[in-house]
Amino acid sequence: MAEVAEKVKQKEPLFSKKNKGLMTDPLFDNNPITIQVLGICSALAITAQLKASIVMAVAVMFVLAMGNVVISLMRTIIPSKIRIIVQLVVVATLVIIVDLVLKAFAYELSKQLSVFVGLIITNCIIMGRFEAFALGNGPWKSFLDGIGNAAGYGLILIIVGFFRELLGSGTLLGFQVLGDPIEKTGLYALGYENNGFMLLAPMALITVGVIIWIQRSRNQSLIES
Repeated sequence: MAEVAEKVKQKEPLFSKKNKGLMTDPLFDNNPITIQVLGICSALAITAQLKASIVMAVAVMFVLAMGNVVISLMRTIIPSKIRIIVQLVVVATLVIIVDLVLKAFAYELSKQLSVFVGLIITNCIIMGRFEAFALGNGPWKSFLDGIGNAAGYGLILIIVGFFRELLGSGTLLGFQVLGDPIEKTGLYALGYENNGFMLLAPMALITVGVIIWIQRSRNQSLIES
């Protein structure tokens, strides 16, 4: 009985400092895009509009969190020789669910995202977390790791999408926020013009580069590493 009581005392809380770190570290010091340089393709492809960035962030969070849990639960029964195939089947199934939900409830946005929803299957962040974390940890920690890394990924997408849509179209989530460019109201009355270059893929890369520069200039340890 004493041994059982000691084990209960030593049991790690669900939201211990270490577990909280699984969610918070990828937001800043270990961000999958700005530090690990993963998932860049979607950052270039779908961030011309903020709404698409948010939807992609939520989709990746669902796929990564649920995928991590499934792989963690199966980690002791997956033969090592076919583990990559199993991981692909799991992530493909979750991506199909996301695609069907988008087509059912947000068809226009689904058409806008087009093939990029399917390309979540090949997102390096997802396969990387399966291999690096879910295969060696329990379901709860794997879930938190999935949420954290997807949130870090989504944060960068949303920041990039915010500035690209605002400066490229003068809108946010489709609503005019700088005035009417046709009737020349708001900032447009002062001579402001939308920067069409922000809607091109290279500007997404430049925006991500600026974010990386700001992050590393604020954290000297990232530069030294």
